[in-house]
Parts: sequence; C-alpha cells; structure tokens
Amino acid sequence: MWGRPLDSCMMDVRFREKYTDALATVLSDQERAGLDILTHGDFHCDDDMAGRSWHHYPLQRWSGFDGDHLQSEETRSPWLRYPPGTLLNEIYTGWRWPHVVGKVEHRPLDFPKIWRMAQAKARKPVRFGTCCTQVMGLFLDLHTDQYTDTRQVIWDMAVAMNKELHALRDAGCKVIQIEEPTLHFWANTYGADSDEVKFMVEAYNREVEGLDDVEIWTHTCWGNPNMQRVIDNDSYQASFELYMDACRGDVWTVEMTDRNFAEIELFGARKGRLPKKVCIGVVSHRNLQADRPEDVAARIRKALEYIEPEQLILSSDCGFGRQGCNREIAFFKASAIAQGANIVRAELGLEPTYVAAADPALQTDLVPKTAFPSS
Repeated sequence: MWGRPLDSCMMDVRFREKYTDALATVLSDQERAGLDILTHGDFHCDDDMAGRSWHHYPLQRWSGFDGDHLQSEETRSPWLRYPPGTLLNEIYTGWRWPHVVGKVEHRPLDFPKIWRMAQAKARKPVRFGTCCTQVMGLFLDLHTDQYTDTRQVIWDMAVAMNKELHALRDAGCKVIQIEEPTLHFWANTYGADSDEVKFMVEAYNREVEGLDDVEIWTHTCWGNPNMQRVIDNDSYQASFELYMDACRGDVWTVEMTDRNFAEIELFGARKGRLPKKVCIGVVSHRNLQADRPEDVAARIRKALEYIEPEQLILSSDCGFGRQGCNREIAFFKASAIAQGANIVRAELGLEPTYVAAADPALQTDLVPKTAFPSS
C-alpha cells in the first residue's frame, strides 16, 4: 500500500482479490490450528525490511509527517545502537523515518474496515492489534516549531490513535491489542518512578481512554524485528506494577518462553487477586523449532503455579511476522498452543476445544494400514 488509503487500494481488483484472499487464508489457518481468538494478520502492513511498517503505517497517513530519512545520531535511542556487522545494526541503520514537520492530527487508518473484512470471514472473535504510539516516538526527529519535545508528539499521536480505536470499537470490535508500550524499557533504564515513565503511563492511558466496553490487551515483549531481541535487560520487575495497576486495560501479555519463564513468580504474590488477566507466551517467536504440545502443556502447568486458570490466557511470546519465521513453522507453533491447552484442560477436568489440525481423519496425507491394499 505504501501510504495509500485502503479504499484506494481496494479499487484495484488485483489488490482486492489478493488482500481478501490473504485474510481468508490466515483466519482459516488460525481456526484449523485450534485458536480461540483470531487475529487479522497485519496484512495492511507493507512487507518491508524487518517489519518497519508495523510502526510506519500510521506515520504514513496522519498529518504532520513527511519523507523517509535516516534518524540522526544525536536523536537515536540509546537502546537501538548496535555495532557494525550485527543484524540489529543492519536493521536500525536501514530503517527510514518521516520527519515531524507540523501538527500531528488524526486521519483515517481504515482499522474498522480491516476488522470488518476479517470478522466477516471468521466464526470466532477477531482481535485487532496495532502498534502503540509511544514506540513510534523512538524514531522521530523534530523539524518544526510546532513542537519542542518529542513527548508532545507522542501525546498527539496517542490522541490520534484513540480516535481510530473508538471508530474500531464502534464498528463492533470487542478485543483490541495495543502492542508494545515502552514502560518496561523505560522503567529498566530510568526507574519506575521517573518522570519519563510517569509520562508514558499517562500517554498510554490517553491512547485507550473511553474504551471501557472493549477488552484491551496490552502486549509486551523484548523486540521482534526479524525475530530479534533488541535489549539485554529483559526484566519485568521494575514495570510489573505499572502494567498490572497503573495502565488501563484487561489483559497483559508477557514474553515468557524465550526467557525460560524468568520472573513468573512475580504473579504468584497476588494469585487469584490479579487486577488483570495474564497472557503468557508459551511458544517462542524466535526459536524455529516447532514446539510439541507436551512442551506447551509443561509451560502451562508452570504458569498455573502462579496464576489461576480463570485469569490465564495462552499465546506466543510475540508475532510470527515482521520478516519472521516461515508460515508452516508458525502454523504448527500456533496449533501446539491449542493442543497443549487441551492436555491441561483434561487434567483440570475441563472440556477440550476442537483442533482440526490434530484430527487424525483430516491430516494432509493418510498412511495406509498395509503395504498391499486388498483389491
């Protein structure tokens, strides 16, 4: 799409067919994998280097931005500096960003239309995910007298995104995921009580303001451009209470499998009294080995030591896109989540969910019982 409105792209019959077919395929795959809550697949994001479009999609469409530029050395985030010869250096010096050239204001991002097209193709609920605006602020240089501080830009982007999310809610979407507020990065660097962190909490809450009738998921991980972790200090200790108590919302997603379930005990002190549900990553988006259902079940049992089943949701640590793993690996990782959940459901005396991918009668190829079938 490269910045064009979805409506314009959909008038091209080739784009229209490819886009709607892609939505139908990704939703069908998720249902076959056995997932209970589906996603729209981020097919509105361009297939650019290391998933830059996840951040870039709103920046190409809202007013106040212009161009594609390397961010200056002076303004680059200290978290995103890597030595030459590393993949992360290749990514973060390869990405280009618009300059802030005027007042940032909302223009439609077509989220309601994307969600409608997706939900029309699925029997299960489709959750809509989008990049948190404060992540975008890490990459923006100011080239206007309109702003003197990037915080002002982040706030105006939060206001703009809130308007889009209200339109998405009004279209009927009941589950919205805000992906990667930066509180865990900022708290580890500046402290949970710092002015920087307090502002980011306020900006996040402004972004989801007035959406109390929607289930809001707050997604966190430790990076996912081309499957890469972007920071060494991956502790949730400093940001735990921020996400649990200070941020509006209903579900907090946490990267766990790729961190070997480090700090899962943080949830145990308030087991049964957590103010939010917790979505645990039970497969890694960075490891290319397709997890076995038994492995996932073991991780679920570990999580249940600290989180009551009524408050536990299962997912991957992060998404499989953004120049990530191939489709077949992603599918069987997703299905392992559903199959592993069924193993634990049976142990708890709960009803399993149907997983078509694990149905013996529906395998792609069926092996004959004998080498010489009878005539």
